Amino acid sequence: MDIKNVKSPFISVLFLVASFTPLYSADTHTSLIENTSWPSFGGVRSGGQYSALNQINKSNVAGLERAWTIHTGDVEKGPAASGGSSFQATPVLWNDTLYVCTPSNRVLALNPESGEEVWTFNAYSVLPEGTPVFSSTCRGVAIWAQGREAPKTETCAARIIHPDVFGNLYALDAKTGALCNDFGTEGVLNLNQFDYFGTGGIFLASPPSIIGDTIVVGGGVADNMFADSADGIVRGLNVRTGEELWSFNPIPEGLRDKTGGANVWSISAVDEDAGIIYLPTSSPSVDPYGGARLADIPYANALVALDAATGRVIWHQQIIHHDVFDYDLPGQPILLDLDRDGERYPAVVQITKMGFIFVFNRETGEPLFDIEEFAAPATDVPGEQTAPTQPRPVKPAPFAQQDVSADELWGLTFWDRGKCRDTFSELRYDGLYTPPSLQGSLQLPSALGGGNWGGAAVDPITGVIIVKTQNLATIIKLVAADINEVRPLGPPVEFLQKPLNGTPYRLDGEFFLSPFGMPCTPPPWGELVAIDLNTGNHLWREPLGRIEIGPFKTPKSWGSPNVGGPIVTAGGLIFVGAGMDSAFHALDISTGKNLWTDSSIPAPAMAVPMTYMIDGVQYVVVAAGGNGMAGTKQSDAVIAYKLPQNSSK
Repeated sequence: MDIKNVKSPFISVLFLVASFTPLYSADTHTSLIENTSWPSFGGVRSGGQYSALNQINKSNVAGLERAWTIHTGDVEKGPAASGGSSFQATPVLWNDTLYVCTPSNRVLALNPESGEEVWTFNAYSVLPEGTPVFSSTCRGVAIWAQGREAPKTETCAARIIHPDVFGNLYALDAKTGALCNDFGTEGVLNLNQFDYFGTGGIFLASPPSIIGDTIVVGGGVADNMFADSADGIVRGLNVRTGEELWSFNPIPEGLRDKTGGANVWSISAVDEDAGIIYLPTSSPSVDPYGGARLADIPYANALVALDAATGRVIWHQQIIHHDVFDYDLPGQPILLDLDRDGERYPAVVQITKMGFIFVFNRETGEPLFDIEEFAAPATDVPGEQTAPTQPRPVKPAPFAQQDVSADELWGLTFWDRGKCRDTFSELRYDGLYTPPSLQGSLQLPSALGGGNWGGAAVDPITGVIIVKTQNLATIIKLVAADINEVRPLGPPVEFLQKPLNGTPYRLDGEFFLSPFGMPCTPPPWGELVAIDLNTGNHLWREPLGRIEIGPFKTPKSWGSPNVGGPIVTAGGLIFVGAGMDSAFHALDISTGKNLWTDSSIPAPAMAVPMTYMIDGVQYVVVAAGGNGMAGTKQSDAVIAYKLPQNSSK
């Protein structure tokens, strides 16, 4: 399940929550270490959210200033004006043009030096008449170009692949924004024309991956609406025509009429040299009750390495057994090389909602840090059978809070802290992996994480990973219901109310808050954590974000719930917004010390930023739109920063 939303006076943001011709245009085949452009969501297709640029660095970042600000028009003119908007997009750069998608299903091409609009594509202009118009999530677009130098005059020699909430992929000419009519049906391919076996279709919020001439695409499913939701099928498609080349279904054939999901709603990672794509899969449907899916589903909640030419599984590692916690693998896997015992190993790194980081040899799937199975709490729900053990890495230590005691509960006053303790005493709580119950269970970390999409960046030179986390708990309760009753989905802000159709239960839930609407778990509620992936040792941790309450802000030491993530640069810097406050920061990667802040951006920067260099000038760009449904400030701003003239030398 993807990022969600919830109502609360304080924490309403807890939404939050073919052929292989090498592709060489605009650094898309550049290694993570060498990346000086930003042609993909994670900087390069292998992930990592890292840039080798260092013009902006520790010594001069204090002078950073806005270069330009543009407004996409979504909030003023689009569906966000009435429905709320979540601007989570990371722009990408190709051929000296910046491309960004918006919550109102548009793609903008911008001049990267000025922000001036080059062209705009509005998907609603080509969707069938009567298509509902509403604000949705788009985290980015993907870029393809044919060969090292895409012909300047040939239409659609370079393509922008844009996903949307209706399950469409649009192929746009990168120069003009016109649809590429040889792709799908007149430039649009609706993935729901394919068979996903279950009830309901898929939707797309994250950019697909591209390797050679193949688009690799997963999608989100209605996993808590229907027990037999759409299967989480990942497909390889011809980038020129949209023709299906292969498909991978994580759901075993014998279970496809009982469950679905195990989908890839987040971002995959690509090893272009090896021809391998790494999939972070999610939980089977429905999330909190698995009575109809007790058989093994080894590709669910797993890191799965596929041959990108055929869709064949090369190796897989399941990270959660029989998930009833909604602990999907949320972030893009990160490919880099690490040192271990004097040797260099090709690694793939996966963050999790539980706060674990798993590190594997990306060629073989063997763990680079030992993994142990530990006893997990057993369910007491009739019809359910939880896994007796769960895996955890010996190192690194968890980056998120994984347990809490009554003595540690927090409150503004003795009275509300006591109320938190009273509620705690009525719940089932056995630590990490406490299963849902009829009594009501405490879940920590919540299904928002811990880690989530966009939550980690790495310095590939030092092997230091910067991971964003939040430390929040939820109360989840299964309520008996008629298995034959069709229960509607509640309002989107009621993220913890789930119908679970096709099961004998529905889910009721709420965040674990005091009567004042404050978290009962102790702060900080949001943090940045630095970990050395070579040794597994933690280096530092700092609170991230603040909550704005009218003209006031909560103390820095409390941190805040967060959405989005950091990037890291060779200048020794971390750039991050993510918190509930309207602030964007640069921090020292060595210490976590804040070196610069723009504290007056129009809305929280709940996206992953990016950076690039044009004509000798480095820019840092971030979408600062907030989350309307979460109750934050709203905007449709994209902001670019650079150093003052001559200060970069």
